[in-house]
Amino acid sequence: MPLPQAPELDIFPLALGANTFGWTSDEAESHEVLDAFVADGGNLIDTADGYSAWVPGNTGGESESIIGSWLARSDRPDDLVIASKVSTHPEFKGLSARNVASAAEASLSRLGTETIDLYYAHFDDPDNPLGETVEAFGRLVAAGKIRHIGLSNYSPERVREWIALSDELGVPRPVALQPRYNLVAREPYESAYAPLAEEYGLAVLPYSALASGFLTGKYRTAEDFSGVPRRQGVENHFTEDGLAIVAQLRDIGSRLGEEASTVALAWLRSRPNVAAPIASARTISQLAALLASTRLNLSPADLRTLDEVSAPDPARN
Repeated sequence: MPLPQAPELDIFPLALGANTFGWTSDEAESHEVLDAFVADGGNLIDTADGYSAWVPGNTGGESESIIGSWLARSDRPDDLVIASKVSTHPEFKGLSARNVASAAEASLSRLGTETIDLYYAHFDDPDNPLGETVEAFGRLVAAGKIRHIGLSNYSPERVREWIALSDELGVPRPVALQPRYNLVAREPYESAYAPLAEEYGLAVLPYSALASGFLTGKYRTAEDFSGVPRRQGVENHFTEDGLAIVAQLRDIGSRLGEEASTVALAWLRSRPNVAAPIASARTISQLAALLASTRLNLSPADLRTLDEVSAPDPARN
């Protein structure tokens, strides 16, 4: 699917999240996942300069370095799209012009590439003038360091402000939006961000597409997620409503011969403006169900069932 504002970026309907690289996946496992993803037609790899600084002993940039070592040992596919982000690396926090420029150079060095295809402002930096950040990203595009700009974790108001400043300063607009969006977290995306994506032609690449693994259906009791690396993310969804959604995913999956995660990603892929959900796999055995979602088109009845069981409760929003 070509991105509306960047048609030369023709992407596979699933983005591979590389946040596990250097965390729950070592270099060899990560390379195997990358090989399998590309072999099945995948071409968008999503990382960030801060992955995975939260792991004891890591310093940040481990994911990019692993992708870089993979690129160095293999022939890069012509259509490969590398997406990275700036603002969370321990040495390059925030979005000042100087920091953006330095962080981009560090990411390019770790990746071993001359250009990053899609470069996101990872988190808003309210302590820095937004115009300075917008100009800094524009300079990266002009210098050929990045091809396109994306925004992640920005409020709708700040997205609009960024776009207005882009036009005012004569620099390229963002082409992509990366919000948190999945069956157990439909808001605030649907009411606040979906109209924004439609208005500006932004491609949406949702992160946490499987809600930290909760939507895989493998967590049925509290004991199931005891000690798992993403325990907090799973635990937050372990409610009566959340379990009802997972039950429907399992029921539909059982009837179709698919995993619950496959069904969850297929639902997300069906949503307006969603170009590709982002999902990660620790091993190639976990990747198969994710890739299957790109070939599954749910029936109107199944989509309606999932829409209804996951409908946000206005009292909680």
